[in-house]
Order: sequence, then C-alpha cells, then structure tokens
Amino acid sequence: MPDYQRPTWDEYFLMLAKLAATRSTCLAFPVGAVVVKDRQVLATGYNGPPSGSPHCIAQGYCYPGLSSCDASKELPSRAVHAEANAIAQAAKHGIATAGASIYVTLEPCLSCLKLSISAGIREIFYETPFNSGESAVARDMFVSEGLVSLQQIHLSEAIAQKAASSLLNPTSVPRPSPPKLDKYS
Repeated sequence: MPDYQRPTWDEYFLMLAKLAATRSTCLAFPVGAVVVKDRQVLATGYNGPPSGSPHCIAQGYCYPGLSSCDASKELPSRAVHAEANAIAQAAKHGIATAGASIYVTLEPCLSCLKLSISAGIREIFYETPFNSGESAVARDMFVSEGLVSLQQIHLSEAIAQKAASSLLNPTSVPRPSPPKLDKYS
C-alpha cells in the first residue's frame, strides 16, 4: 500500500484558516479563521477593514498619511479581526455558532475571545500565541471558569509539504497503482 498520510481534522481546519488568511487585506499581518461544528465548516473570516471600506493593501496604508498600521499608537486598527468576521458571516447568513469550535492562525485577542464565548463557541484552536501579561491572566480566567478551552496546534512537516505540493500541482489526477506482487512473493 502506498505511503499516504491524511491530515488530522485539526490540521485540516488549520490549513483552511491559513488559506483564509491569504485573503487578508491587513498590512500588519494576515489572520484567518474557520468556524466548525460537527466537522463541517460553518463560516470563514480574515482580517481587514469593514465591508465597503477601502482595503489597506489597495491604499498602501491604514489611515490617510500613515504608511502602516504600526505607524500610529493613537489610532486603533481599522481591521475587523478574522474571528469577528467569521462570526459575523455566520450571523449574516443565519448560521448558529452555539457549540462550535473556531480555528485561528493567531490566538484571539481578548475582544475576540469574549465575542467567541458569547457566540457559543467553546473550543478555540490556534497556531500562534498572542496574549501575554494581563491579557493572558484574563484569558486564563475564562478557561478556568469553564467557558472556553484553548489549544495551540501546529501542522506536521509532512502534511505542510503535502499541502504545498497539492497547491502547486494538479490534484485530481489518478494516483499511481501499487506494484503487483506475484503469489510467491
């Protein structure tokens, strides 16, 4: 039998979140999110300005006169976070998120964590840590109260390489047949 490794469900949904992040229009850093229930995708989101607002990447800046979001400490980011966009997409289409999980490329900020909890999302899987200091203390209180669980996950090297190959090459082609063994082998 050929060596064939499928991604775990966590890897699969994290890869979808990473793919959603490629749609991000934020200059600071791309983030993607996927809301999942019963192994079915309910909604996706990525960070960028509200619908109808000019994209930062199209303008080359976040606010008039600023070259990047990091150029000002006075002005907040224009971006709607990926988690908020995914939850808003579900709400816009009448999709309930109670009992769902969310996969995110970046650990949710406290606002998105609270929004996720309020939307009934009880499991959060993330790739990159974000919260520290007082934010981490507040996060940990929500976890200890049993409102949500958070788990950092990563793609295995083999699955990441397979995904990259699948993105670069046609996937809907027949697999090679395994070698035939004679009855005396």
